Amino acid sequence: MYISRLILNPRSRQVRSELADVYEMHRTVMKAFAGHVTNDERVLFRVDIHPRSEIPTLLVQSRLEPDWGFLLDAGKNYLLTGDNLPLDVDNPAIKPFDLVLQPGQVLSFRLRANPTVKKDREGQKQGRRVGLVREEDQLAWLQRKIESAGAALLSANILNDGKAGGKLFREQEKHKLSFISVQFDGVLQVKDPDLLVKSIGTGLGSGKGLGFGLLSLAKSR
Repeated sequence: MYISRLILNPRSRQVRSELADVYEMHRTVMKAFAGHVTNDERVLFRVDIHPRSEIPTLLVQSRLEPDWGFLLDAGKNYLLTGDNLPLDVDNPAIKPFDLVLQPGQVLSFRLRANPTVKKDREGQKQGRRVGLVREEDQLAWLQRKIESAGAALLSANILNDGKAGGKLFREQEKHKLSFISVQFDGVLQVKDPDLLVKSIGTGLGSGKGLGFGLLSLAKSR
């Protein structure tokens, strides 16, 4: 797989528009693959906001190597450049990676997700998706997803990002939709390495094409 890191220019009108509209950001991300993504592949992305500088960073995970050259065209100011970047930092940066995990390994994780359950009007778990707003329900959802992904949840912090929205165009009609957005940071333990690698490739939860579902792992401190 490939992981791309794009440090966005918060002064860019296009960036500000896409931060407010997940459908628009999805369109920009998919341009990097020139229509070569098949139906059984998954491109995942997430925007992280630096807590002090408030500079947004776009992370994109894909099986195909992307081409971000269109963001470097003359007149484009989508990416931070020059003196606005830390020294020796490529922007955009693309890195191939192969996950090699071991049973029992303890890792830190980050996941921005759209926690939902399917319910009908009688409250049964089927039919339309309903967002989970209570933290205890969100944590229970996370535990189920982590376990089904081949790991055990050891700890988690919840940051409710409010709602992510956008305008979906269907047959010349515009539908404004919003999704509950929650950032989970925590620690997990690997139980089934192969299943966890597969789950990372496909993403966790709903809204995977709209900035949700990318599970990032790092060495636990």
